[in-house]
Amino acid sequence: MGPTTIKFPRADKTQFFKTLNRRVNEYFKENNLSKSGNWRLHLKSMVMFGIYLGPYILLWTMPLSGWIQLILSIIMGVGMAGVGMNVMHDANHGAYSNKSWINKILGSSIYILAGNVYNWQVQHNVLHHTYTNIHGHDEDLEAGRILRFSKHAPWKRFHKFQHIYGVLFYGLLTINWAITVDFMQTQRYLKRKLSYGRFPNPWRQWTVLVATKILYATIWLVIPMLFFPMAWWQIIIGFVVMHYTAGLILSIVFQLAHVIEDTAMPLPDESGTMKNTWAIHQLFTTVNFSTKNRLMNWFTGGLNHQVEHHIFPNISHIHYTKIAAIVKKTALEFNLPYNEYRTTRSAIAAHFRHLKDMGMKPAL
Repeated sequence: MGPTTIKFPRADKTQFFKTLNRRVNEYFKENNLSKSGNWRLHLKSMVMFGIYLGPYILLWTMPLSGWIQLILSIIMGVGMAGVGMNVMHDANHGAYSNKSWINKILGSSIYILAGNVYNWQVQHNVLHHTYTNIHGHDEDLEAGRILRFSKHAPWKRFHKFQHIYGVLFYGLLTINWAITVDFMQTQRYLKRKLSYGRFPNPWRQWTVLVATKILYATIWLVIPMLFFPMAWWQIIIGFVVMHYTAGLILSIVFQLAHVIEDTAMPLPDESGTMKNTWAIHQLFTTVNFSTKNRLMNWFTGGLNHQVEHHIFPNISHIHYTKIAAIVKKTALEFNLPYNEYRTTRSAIAAHFRHLKDMGMKPAL
């Protein structure tokens, strides 16, 4: 990954973002609304934590058949993804509450999801939200050599089959957090002196990282092996199934927003300057999907409204369905793209078509 030297033009001759920002602010003022979450988000948070932790309690306290244990592990994976998308995500953007200490506490829920606050905020808030879909700068486009998401990435012969095997690797997202990725990211980000806000003391970051990994392993592996009415191998299977379920859900939701047919993956010019301003860049690199589906709006934490989220990451996702009309109207008024897929199924199909296209050997 190259050094972060990308620049976006500051002058917006069209006045797009200024106009959009004014209209969105007027919406909140006229309706006397806070941009943070409200009781609906608080209630949903309790539901998500219940889905995630409720099966854990049942597995601890009740002797259950193997099939029931497996089903509960899948449910925990669903809850794990739900907590990540609805609670942790908003909180680490500072959008869950207008009180910073509440955001900090709920943002720390990432530690029981196998992640790390510092790493996540750098990768997501700094690199992904700033340099969206820019090869070499947005780490969400990085998948080692296994998958090729961008035409700017090196091509390997086995990429011809990535639209077939790719989804098998998606489920490994969170288990990679737990085992290897967080350690590599901490080393890389500290070396590059990257941070979201105040740069952390390196020794403190390493201490927090190791301590929270030990705590995570204790909660999800040590305690179950000591006290659950299950064999050790059943604990391991349940742990992997939980992570694979969560990883599959999170990966697919993330990919549908950016790694898909209708999104651009532009590069800067020789001076490191992008063609469009930051806000307009988000319109070209981001896609919405299934925004009329109430279940998708509720469960994904508004991540199916990625256009709104990328332009206004400081606004809680519970407002996205309302401000979407403003964003769409303004984008079209300025002759700018507003990419969206009507259904999740059509977005998934477009994603795998993109994988297939990226898997073809590039023309010389």
